Amino acid sequence: MLKGKTALVTGSTSGIGLGIAKALARQGAHIVLNGFGDATGPQAEVEAIAAAHGARVAFHGADMSRPAEIEAMMTFAAGRFGQVDILVNNAGIQHVAPVQDFPPERWDAVIAINLSSAFHTSRLALPAMRAANWGRIINVASVHGLVASAEKVAYVASKHAIVGLTKVIALENATTGVTCNAICPGWVLTPLVQKQVDAKAAANGWTNEEATRQLLGEKEPSMQFTTPEELGELAVFFCSPAAGNVRGVAWNMDGGWAAQ
Repeated sequence: MLKGKTALVTGSTSGIGLGIAKALARQGAHIVLNGFGDATGPQAEVEAIAAAHGARVAFHGADMSRPAEIEAMMTFAAGRFGQVDILVNNAGIQHVAPVQDFPPERWDAVIAINLSSAFHTSRLALPAMRAANWGRIINVASVHGLVASAEKVAYVASKHAIVGLTKVIALENATTGVTCNAICPGWVLTPLVQKQVDAKAAANGWTNEEATRQLLGEKEPSMQFTTPEELGELAVFFCSPAAGNVRGVAWNMDGGWAAQ
């Protein structure tokens, strides 16, 4: 379905971003990966999928808190495969503390990576998308873009703002072939969430299984994690002709969390 298209997925060397990158590769899209750390393993995984569908894969290690590096990544993607047709803004970090104890430098870092990076990638991708009259911007927000939790002030603020950014981009491009939508997952067993499970287990003397049940039981009625594969298929839907008039939505895949 996406042969000849290029998808750039930020924060895609693990977790949700990697799942989305794999799903788009299965549809024949060229993939530009981005993330911290050693990308060799994740890139090899995506390359194996892409090769079977006639697509190619590249990696750029831009620090998503630095606008100049984001610009370099966008230039790299266009130079390698042509314009970015599908932009998935997934990069994100977390810090947990009450507002009065929240370190200002951690606030700045969360806002820069979770929110400002999506603005910068979007502003750089939109001109070519509009010129082609086709493009998809998919912002990975969170159920925390719809509801709040204590001690996550920067994360909740950034994810609520991503939903607002999504709506503005959607409205500004509503009469074009460019759409912008947000995905709002509940608990997904990413390295970020595993750290919260581990911390809960250590603090209470629980097993990992007990901590997992407690974590899910607090918020997610389905008592199961959403998977990166499920989120990847939702991203594929947003790129499909069936979603051509889906514009500005914040689509939660959260096991009933926000329905309570």
